[in-house]
Amino acid sequence: MEVVISALTIIEAVHARTNTSRLNWVLSGLRVVPVGDEEARAASKLLMNAGLHGHKYAIDAAVAEAALRQHRPVVMLTSDIDDMAKLCGERVRLVAV
Repeated sequence: MEVVISALTIIEAVHARTNTSRLNWVLSGLRVVPVGDEEARAASKLLMNAGLHGHKYAIDAAVAEAALRQHRPVVMLTSDIDDMAKLCGERVRLVAV
């Protein structure tokens, strides 16, 4: 099993109390996928198709786009089942955390 995260997830995870050494150790065991122009355009299309827009959903869309690019089966752990279901449809199994 490969654990994959969007590079933007790192931005969401970091805050004033983040232990940088521990974060770097965790990230060393994951595959961090970049978000470039092509990925951003695909994420924008997901937002439009889901009827969502704005900064509130931007990182969710990038994470969904990254999940949809992975080899199936794909399981996503998320605290936002509703929005991810709108973005990923039936192609990704969602597990609430």
